[in-house]
Parts: sequence; C-alpha cells; structure tokens
Amino acid sequence: MITHILFMYLLRSTLAVIVPWLDNDPFTESQVQTENLGFGRPPVIPPDEITDETRSLPHEGFIPDYVIDSCPLVHLYSEEVYYPADISDFVKHFNIRVHNDSIVKDAPVRISDLNAKFAGSHESGESVLSQDTYLSSVDDFAKDPRWLLGHKPDYSTGHIKDAPAVLIVVDKGNGWVDAYWFYFYSFNLGAFIMGYGPWGNHVGDWEHSLVRFYEGEPQYLWMSAHGGGGCYKYDAIEKKTRLSYSGTEPTSKIEERPLIFSARGTHANYASVGQHAHDVPFFFSALSDFTDRGPLWDPSLNYLAYTYNGTAATPATERESEIGSEWLYYLGHWGDRQLDRKDSRQKWCPVQWRYIDGPRGPLAKNLERTGLCQRPKWWNFWGGCPARRSIKRGQGIDAEHNDLVGDNCGILLYRIRPKWLRAVARLVMWRGVTCLVMDYFTG
Repeated sequence: MITHILFMYLLRSTLAVIVPWLDNDPFTESQVQTENLGFGRPPVIPPDEITDETRSLPHEGFIPDYVIDSCPLVHLYSEEVYYPADISDFVKHFNIRVHNDSIVKDAPVRISDLNAKFAGSHESGESVLSQDTYLSSVDDFAKDPRWLLGHKPDYSTGHIKDAPAVLIVVDKGNGWVDAYWFYFYSFNLGAFIMGYGPWGNHVGDWEHSLVRFYEGEPQYLWMSAHGGGGCYKYDAIEKKTRLSYSGTEPTSKIEERPLIFSARGTHANYASVGQHAHDVPFFFSALSDFTDRGPLWDPSLNYLAYTYNGTAATPATERESEIGSEWLYYLGHWGDRQLDRKDSRQKWCPVQWRYIDGPRGPLAKNLERTGLCQRPKWWNFWGGCPARRSIKRGQGIDAEHNDLVGDNCGILLYRIRPKWLRAVARLVMWRGVTCLVMDYFTG
C-alpha cells in the first residue's frame, strides 16, 4: 500500500510537470472532445457559428431571469482563511510586469487599466500582449496582508457586498444557453501532502461553475477543480430551498438553488461534503481536498454580468458599463510569477514548488466549448466528459455518512459484507482502478 501511495503521488506530480496544461494555461475547444449533449434535442453550437435563426438570446447583453434563479449557492469551508475578493480592489496592490521583470504599468493598477495589450517599455515601443504579463504584488503576500484575505458572507443572507462574482452568459444556439459563474479569491492555499506543505500556493484564484440551460430549463452543472472539474446532470445536484431576492431584499418567491462546496484553501468545487481526491482519478488520501457546510455564499446577490459571443464581451447593466469589459481581455496571470528557487519564501518537494504562477482570467477558460468540461483532467487521455447521474460522495471523518458514502467508484463494493472483506476487495482492485472504469460508464 505504501508503494502504491508513493507511485501515485510521483505519477501525478511528474505529469504535472510534463503536461503543460495541467494548471493554469488556456485551453482551446480543439483540445477538448466535443460531445453532443442534446439527446434528441438540437445540438449545442459554438458561439461563432450562431446565426439569427439559431440564436437563443434576443440580443447581446441580455441576461435571462432563469439564469439568476438557478445561480449555484456556494458553501465555503468552515475554517477557510482566504475568502472571495473584489477584483477592483485586488488589482490596486500590483504592478503589471513582463517576464523580464520590466514594468508596463505601475501600481496602483485600476481594473480599467487591464487590456489585451499594453504599450511597451522598451526602446522599440512595440506593444506587449497581455498573455506575456503578470500582476506583481507590491506587498509581501507571504505575510497575509489584509487585502489577501477577502470577505466573509453575511450569515443570514449569504451576501458579500465587497466581493462581486462575475457572470458571463454565452449563447450556444438552438435553445441552449451557458451561464458561467466566476468566483475570485485573492489567494490559493495549496494542498498538503501527507502532512507536509502547503504546495502549489498562488496569488489570485479564479474558480467557476457552468449551468447549461435548454429553453430556460437547467440541464447540467459543471464545477471547476484544479483545471479539471466535475460534471453532473442538474437533477442529480443537491438543492437548497431559498427565498428569492430582489437586489438584496427577500421576496415571497421560493426557489430551489443548486449547492456546490468550495474546498479549504484551494477553492476547488465539489458536489458533496467530505474528503475528495485532489486531481487524481480515484480516492487518494495522501493528496486531498476537504469540504463542509461552512458559510453559505449567494453570488446572485452581488455580481457583474456580461454576455460573450466568442469575440466580444457586452456589459449587461449600467454598473458593468462603468467598470467596462476591457479587463476581461486581459489574458495575463492574475498574480505573481512563480518565485525563484533562491527566494527565501520558496520551497520544493518532489516536482512541486510552494509558490507557483497565478492563474489566467475568465476568457482563458474555454467559454466557447460545446462539451461541458473546460478540459480533460491529466489522466483523461480519451477526453470524455460524461455527466454524472448521482453525486460523487466525499470520504473521511467530515463526510455525511450513508450506506453509499465514498467516491461512488463501483457501488457494488459498498454492498460487500463484512467490512474486512470489502477492504480486501478494494485492495485487490487497486483501490478503485477497475471501479473507475465502471463508474465512468454508469455515473
């Protein structure tokens, strides 16, 4: 078993180095298997192929009410330290630099300063593309300055007045509409491996979920986790009954809203409470995320809304028009570059560093995709993205136990009695490799 744990850790870590798209790099639709999720309905269409006849939304900038009514509620971890943050306040604490460390924009940076390209700082005067830049903190982020900690949601309403979410709605044609809810945190606290860490910390953290609608009815929900994510049929996701709000005031309307659970520190999103495999294909206790029913955040009470047609982002209201949409075209890193190995704050464990590059922003998340997944996980070499029909349960002492508790990998294993025989079966099946194949096809 120890040999197996070490093998899996080294395999995952090695692939994290040799596969460049594992963490934060943009991914294109050509690299993700496109799946026809219509099941007898018209197909999902990339936004650049939509015509007036196939359009689902009446015009750019239009946000349907059903998108807001089905906004996911987010349970943050009960011992979370790095809460949701305001992007406009966040960027004030940075310079914008290119990789040779020259500054193209001095602090304080305003959100309106972020663009697709910047005037060059060198003698040639050539412009600098934003993807070649990164935000460089003027404070020592290792000392947890106040702006790095974010804001807690209001206990009774889930409202965070100082940290708007970002909603981007994309018309996918033939009655299909994708609603991407983006959740921004100032800092990502990386994973602990067998008690040591954290490893993989980075300044800035963009997470998101996707709710896909057909003719106004939610059909699927996808949630991000370490560059990959979990995909579900909407009916399978746990719901919470909640009063509808008009602005921040409750109304008499009752809604059922989907629940997602944000992991401690990493903010990876899961559909259940407990301990979850961290970017590996089946449960692996040495590298885990943890979720519980901590503070409830309702992003629908404070958000910036845009539509996106594959080329242009259009503000939905006057509020977004004042902020502008140019910041969305910034494709650089929303946080510091990976620290140099000589930096006293930097540490190293086998093939992983303590501080890595910050992430890229919303338009680098493959919003044009017709399949549900942003990109395959590192082990998903076939590129499939099936939607699960049952929740993948968490494990460990934080899990909410029932007879099928765990990762749902091979439900038959949970029926084996006595428990010692079940443990032997799991060991023989290499703790789930065979079950993984079963689970992929059964959901």
